[in-house]
Amino acid sequence: MKHHEAYPPVLITRGKGIWLHDADGKRYLDTISSWWVNLFGHCNPRINAAIIDQLGKLEHAMLAGLAHEPVVELSARLSTITPGDLSHCFYASDGASANEIALKMSFHYWQQSGFPQKTQFVNLQNGYHGETLGALSVTDVPIFRQVYAPLLRPAHVVRTPDWRFAETGETPEAYALRAAAELEKHLAEHHASTAALILEPLVQGAVGMGMYHPVYLQRAREICNTYRVHLIADEIAVGFGRTGTLFACEQAAVTPDFMCLAKGLSGGYLPLSVVLTNDTVYQTFYNDQASRAFLHSHSHSGNALACRAALATLDIIEQDNVIEMNRHKAGFLNQCLQPVQAHPSVRHFRNCGMIWAFEVENPQPDFTHRFAQAGLKHQLLIRPMGNSVYIMPPYIINEEEMVLMSQAILNILNEI
Repeated sequence: MKHHEAYPPVLITRGKGIWLHDADGKRYLDTISSWWVNLFGHCNPRINAAIIDQLGKLEHAMLAGLAHEPVVELSARLSTITPGDLSHCFYASDGASANEIALKMSFHYWQQSGFPQKTQFVNLQNGYHGETLGALSVTDVPIFRQVYAPLLRPAHVVRTPDWRFAETGETPEAYALRAAAELEKHLAEHHASTAALILEPLVQGAVGMGMYHPVYLQRAREICNTYRVHLIADEIAVGFGRTGTLFACEQAAVTPDFMCLAKGLSGGYLPLSVVLTNDTVYQTFYNDQASRAFLHSHSHSGNALACRAALATLDIIEQDNVIEMNRHKAGFLNQCLQPVQAHPSVRHFRNCGMIWAFEVENPQPDFTHRFAQAGLKHQLLIRPMGNSVYIMPPYIINEEEMVLMSQAILNILNEI
């Protein structure tokens, strides 16, 4: 709130496509998909129509002794399109809640499977999984967790495979394998007390889009299998085509034990998250005794309106051949961004699917706010994280908008 005295919030009154419009009639290209959630633009007519249709039927009914058509259909479709045998869905409202559910479910599974000592979790250096207490316990971003440290459960942090940390001359793949070797060493010593490894597949979002080679996911899956540890894939930010495949895990041909989805799940319209898991986990809780059930409640679990928005989002992905379309758009935007990549202040320029990022070397004081404010002057909604600038535009961005965005970013770099 203190920052808002110098940088007042921009009052947004409407959105259309990839543009947000403020109360003064100015427009801003939403380069970050309103915190990574908006896949197909603001006020998308197809998603709008689905929600309006659902409003005339049912807005919400609790998923306790009841069900409704949108949540049944969505569950069936998610089970079909996700990797492997993830055939069971548990709904919540946001990404942190989904990660909490996966952590609790893993812990509870081992308690009921004869391994009560498996109570600990492993997460990656610089990983981010949300800011509720359980999710924050497996988050390694100091600004979010330091003040709450006395409230958090201890977790074990292992080396990130983010290739920015590789030594000079070390390839992203070689560095990923080195990081995986450290994971294996840790689990060889601590697997008896470890319930799960949680990670963001391919891209670590909250530390400026740290990217890594898919071989790390392959090795992590193999290592977790060897030491009987669950693998939780937090695909909240990277799912639904953001990394170039429908789900990031596909690039490593990996099926996690738990997959957490949110953000783009509803096209950015309504809060909705889900944890998918397999039948082995499900059967552990399938019992006449309520004490053996997985007890976790959200009042709006599987909300009918949010599920209809999600179904419309999946329809667009399928009917418009979005994954293939995005590959062509990513190629064009990479060409547009070549002058940015060549800028003397830019380091570690990187791209994964529809995500781009780079660091600005020796940034001036207050760089983050200065860059964001300069973005507004150049018709961009863009919010660096520290000295990391990233782009995650809605998938409907066209070539003219990509040229405009790329030139504006170059102009901002030159100005500040």
